Amino acid sequence: MNEAIPVSRPVDHGTAKLMPDVDRERAWLLTVDGAPQSYVDLDEPTHLEFEYARRLGHVLDVVDEPGVALDVLHLGGGALTLPRYVDATRPGSRQDVVEADRGLLELVVEHLPVPEGIRLHAGDARAWLEAAPDDSADVLVADVFGGSRVPAHFTSLAYAREAERVVRGGGVYLANLADAAPFAFLRSQLATFAAVFEEPALIAEPGVLRGRRFGNAVLVASHQPVDLAALTRLTASDAFPARVEHGPGLREFIGGARPVRDEDAVPSPEPPDGAFSIG
Repeated sequence: MNEAIPVSRPVDHGTAKLMPDVDRERAWLLTVDGAPQSYVDLDEPTHLEFEYARRLGHVLDVVDEPGVALDVLHLGGGALTLPRYVDATRPGSRQDVVEADRGLLELVVEHLPVPEGIRLHAGDARAWLEAAPDDSADVLVADVFGGSRVPAHFTSLAYAREAERVVRGGGVYLANLADAAPFAFLRSQLATFAAVFEEPALIAEPGVLRGRRFGNAVLVASHQPVDLAALTRLTASDAFPARVEHGPGLREFIGGARPVRDEDAVPSPEPPDGAFSIG
């Protein structure tokens, strides 16, 4: 049983709490202003507690042959759940993590030891992306939230073009998004990335796609098709199965949505009360 003591501290963008999981000896939940941000098991970094994190992990598993090292750029850090996952499943990977909240990074580094191959950078992730070299990442993971919303400057066509420039031709862009019916935000994001990448896809629970509740959806964008058959099997076998949408079905979902210009960009919608909060 985990007898560690919870930690609470003001950080740059709110109040962060690290709470031990009583059922897992060295596992921690990170929240910021009450909203769950990350879950990390230091003894078992391949354990992905959150559903959306498992779906991102599934894509990371099928990007290349198992165990092959990757160059990964993470926009948004939290407690570094996915960087730790990549470090464990693809040893030798080179990873850069850009997190706007320096105080949050310091808290995580102080209490949750970080593997050596993960390089941390405090700063605005879009500015970092714009300065990154061409074709420098096999995978770009965007899990950027200001509170519980994706900031507007991570939603536009200009941002998508920067992501496409940095991701190698055979690489993949991944984003954790959140929305609910009628999906104006999610459709616009899919339209934006479909304008830049040839192979967009979406992973989400059927209940979310049917408009029954607010929830996370994982956007996948690439120039070369990912292994959709393997990805579909992995997402369908989860405790909360998800569906992979692509091709004609995805185009139908996008409908008449248009790519987002910088001047028209807006944050993702505010989650309803209780959607992501705990306790």
